[in-house]
Amino acid sequence: MTEKRYLRFNRNIRKFLVVSALAIASAAGAADETPDAVVRETTQDVLAAIASNPEPATLRQIAQSKVVPHFDFRRMTQLAAGRVWAQATPAQQELLVSEFQRLLVRSYTKSLNAANHGATQVAVQPSPVSPGDETTVRTKVTEPGRRPIAIDYRMARNETGWKVVDVMVENISLVTNYRDWFATQAKEGGVEGIIRALSEKNRQSA
Repeated sequence: MTEKRYLRFNRNIRKFLVVSALAIASAAGAADETPDAVVRETTQDVLAAIASNPEPATLRQIAQSKVVPHFDFRRMTQLAAGRVWAQATPAQQELLVSEFQRLLVRSYTKSLNAANHGATQVAVQPSPVSPGDETTVRTKVTEPGRRPIAIDYRMARNETGWKVVDVMVENISLVTNYRDWFATQAKEGGVEGIIRALSEKNRQSA
């Protein structure tokens, strides 16, 4: 990733975290619905719920109950780790997933606290589902005084419904961005180096 693209990703990462937490809430509970219908139907309800009770404790509960079940954190971690995943023992893989999930959920909670919930608008484009088990839900996020941001959700279907496995902010992939970071940590300390770095990030943000 070039420096320019990396900086642009960082400028939009807060928006990604906010809308990921809001727009995909309750997605896995509707296995018979198309992914875009789930996003469209739940976004405004979740925005309204958060706006009515934005206390930090409530936001943590929302992150745990409405976000965590609907992201496939194991697959996201596997994709972000790349070749390093195969080098990890089963125990190390579980630690990688656990620490990566903690990192993202903490970020979701902080971002929800900072979001302009009452003014956030999310437009969801129709996303026809092919015979396969993957699709992309495309959205546009707007707030007053800011240009629209394209946020696309790569989703995969398993036995419990549709799960988010990657998010693209202005065509920049969250998984790819973290893959670069994972690779850097692996060069310095292998699989254990990634686990230590994730753990340290979580400790600092606690």
